[in-house]
Amino acid sequence: MSSEEGWIELRVAEAKQRDAGRPIVRIDPSIMRDYGIEPGTVVFIKGKRLTAAKVMYGLPEDDGRAVIRMNSIIRKNADVSVNDTVKVKVTEAKQAQLVKLAPVSMTLSIEQNFENYVKQRLKDYVLMEGDLVQILVLGQSLIFQAIQVRPSNTPVIVDDETQVKVLEKPVENVRIPRVTWEDIGDLEEAKQKIRELVELPLKHPELFRHLGIEPP
Repeated sequence: MSSEEGWIELRVAEAKQRDAGRPIVRIDPSIMRDYGIEPGTVVFIKGKRLTAAKVMYGLPEDDGRAVIRMNSIIRKNADVSVNDTVKVKVTEAKQAQLVKLAPVSMTLSIEQNFENYVKQRLKDYVLMEGDLVQILVLGQSLIFQAIQVRPSNTPVIVDDETQVKVLEKPVENVRIPRVTWEDIGDLEEAKQKIRELVELPLKHPELFRHLGIEPP
């Protein structure tokens, strides 16, 4: 871990399941203490791409490990993977005047009520232009890209005064982050069965052959 002109170097770790889809990161508690970073602070995150997020309480298990936990959406926004190194720096988010979103993978039929719903889901959300945004709609996770943000070139936070516009047509050439175990909800038994069906044949095909079963 190193610091240069206020930037702190940290290693990327997966978010815990409870933070799946949440626009937050969790930083090593010792780093937060040393640099006076309080929960709710906004930080730049610089990987191959620059993004921003709110910091929440770090996990006791991460104390002294110089890690930053972020979910798959934030990793995509920073263009990094687990175990990559990023630099973070405390900053401030300006009030968002306009956030224009476009769906990533589907065409939508947009009504005013839907835009209002999206705005409520985005309240207190910190983002930058070009970021992907994950919103839960009727139990389904929809991914949008913030194609226009005012003011631009700075982190913004959505509030009651923000104009939120949702386009119907999807953006092109944007890859949705792959689903990881952290993104699956509190279905421990189901997750274990999926692991057995998917991971066991790959890691231990001999177990299936021993039982006279062809690995799927």
